[in-house]
Amino acid sequence: MSTVEAPGWTPAETDVLVRSMMRAPSVHNTQPWLLEVTSSQLSVRERSEPALPHHDPHGRDRAASCGAAVANLELAVRTLGRSCTVAFLPEDGQPDLLARIDVGEPAAPAIEELRCYGAIARRASHRAPFEGVAVPTAVVRRIAAAGGAPGVAARPVHEVATVARLLHFAAETFRQDGAYQRELSLWTIRDEPAHRHGVGIPASRIPAGSVPWAGLVRRATEIPQIPELERRLAGETLLLFVTADDSRLDHVRVGYAMERAWLAAVDLGLAGAVLTQPLHLPEVRSALGEDLGLAGFPQALLRIGYTAEADPPSPRRAVAEVLHRGP
Repeated sequence: MSTVEAPGWTPAETDVLVRSMMRAPSVHNTQPWLLEVTSSQLSVRERSEPALPHHDPHGRDRAASCGAAVANLELAVRTLGRSCTVAFLPEDGQPDLLARIDVGEPAAPAIEELRCYGAIARRASHRAPFEGVAVPTAVVRRIAAAGGAPGVAARPVHEVATVARLLHFAAETFRQDGAYQRELSLWTIRDEPAHRHGVGIPASRIPAGSVPWAGLVRRATEIPQIPELERRLAGETLLLFVTADDSRLDHVRVGYAMERAWLAAVDLGLAGAVLTQPLHLPEVRSALGEDLGLAGFPQALLRIGYTAEADPPSPRRAVAEVLHRGP
């Protein structure tokens, strides 16, 4: 166990806080967050680096990644037996400060909170096909409800023909985009046995023929025709996260809501993966909103389903890179 310690927390408690946050999903596994800890307050800040100008040109995924980290951190505080209140920012004077958790008096966690906290260690991106077993409607509704947050709605997607057409267009676009391909190569880990800590996507986790399963398109990716994509999507369960507005605050909240839904899915015996890349193409995002009649902005797609094998976790930064001790 780590010997790190923050004011007001024992070394073991500090370790729970930091490592729970570090297990959150992030764009290209960049882990773009910092944590400041005091006895009564936890602050989540966005790192000034790294940037992904071709994968995340507007920083939406970075902000959402930090929002996901907030969801994990909140569960960790509750599991440690403290009440807490989450405030989403950012503030004008501190644009990197995305959320603050005010820690209150001792309070026993709810059973659901303990179960979702337990799911943190099991959550990993499943970039392969699911088992083909339909997720019951009642389970989908329960997961969607878990993904609620102010200004965010999780909507099951049944319009697979529309999604297949747009995914095909996005895949073709990204496969031909040289800058996109260079950036993907830069963030792909090839020396996996030696790369025990840090950032990036293990090469073994990007399967060939990955559309729509991996959400990442390489030069060699074989892109199925639209009818085949539609057939694949028809056998999956998709949740679309939509926000009323499209501000930085909305992007943080989306990540928070998405992680809550994902952890609920894991607790119910499912696996998941997020697709955001296609939505960075303005024509895809606009068409999805119009064709589905959305009263807001589509931000992310969460694939959920059953799988026979657990997915291994991605590498993580060292604790010292994440924890900043407060006064």
